Amino acid sequence: MTDLREILYVSQLAPGQPADIVGRIVSQARSRNAANGISGLLVFDGFRFCQHFEGPREAVRALMARLEQDPRHTDLLVLFEGRLNERRYPRFEVGLAEVDDRDDLAEIHGLGGAEALHRFLQLRPGFDISG
Repeated sequence: MTDLREILYVSQLAPGQPADIVGRIVSQARSRNAANGISGLLVFDGFRFCQHFEGPREAVRALMARLEQDPRHTDLLVLFEGRLNERRYPRFEVGLAEVDDRDDLAEIHGLGGAEALHRFLQLRPGFDISG
């Protein structure tokens, strides 16, 4: 059995980046993530990113290293990282949800650990996800 891992992080759109960059990020990520066994959900509120992704341990580590170097966002903060028994996102490589209410992502940003993950998973059914 594959050692599955999951990460939940938040970050902010880098100054000077257009909000429509998110579509390009997702397009690029889908093919790369499919090849590496990564699946997950990216939520964007026009200012802040919140991403929850999962996959094989080494692929998750490699993706996290790329994300930490990506100049399109700043202030990346990992809120939760842990082992996973089964995938939460078996249907798509990267789902995208754009939300208008910044309070939800701000709230998650203020939490940490299992509490942040639990809150994100509570909000997830309300996201309009394109995948």
